[in-house]
Amino acid sequence: MIESKKTEIPSVSINSVNTYKKAPLVEVIIEIPSGSFMKRGSTGELDFISPLPCPFNYGSVPAFIGLDGDLLDAVVLGPRLPLGAMVKVHAWGAIRMTDHGLYDDKLICSSSPISSWKQRLIILFFIIYAKAKSLINLTRGRRGGNSCEGWYDAEGALAKATPRAQGDWKGPTTPC
Repeated sequence: MIESKKTEIPSVSINSVNTYKKAPLVEVIIEIPSGSFMKRGSTGELDFISPLPCPFNYGSVPAFIGLDGDLLDAVVLGPRLPLGAMVKVHAWGAIRMTDHGLYDDKLICSSSPISSWKQRLIILFFIIYAKAKSLINLTRGRRGGNSCEGWYDAEGALAKATPRAQGDWKGPTTPC
């Protein structure tokens, strides 16, 4: 498991007035800092080394288990955060993904709302990522399709995830 360090990034306080829309506030642990070539899973183990750097801070929401049996994935936009940082940030949307046949939401988090052009860029990244992950899974002998099915609301992703009680998750049920 990755050792976490509390890091606060600027975000709208849950008690302040949010003039855009209500966005859930989640706590995310950073597993892959922006710019990193090493893809680690939620247990901290190295999954693969990417030929391209990750354009986002990537991690998981330890309070929820996704439909793939792993912690709910989250992207945190903004400046590079250190490996293991624990940040509180608003989830403005989610990307619908399928990875080796399993549904796998990705919360998209930021300190401010995400513009429609930035949403399109994020979707494009995950379309390319799904194709690359298909090749990785093929070389590993893993079956099941990979795809990006687009953007939707964060509340829907959180509603599909299972709230996690402390200590009831022992690691992903399927390989990354």
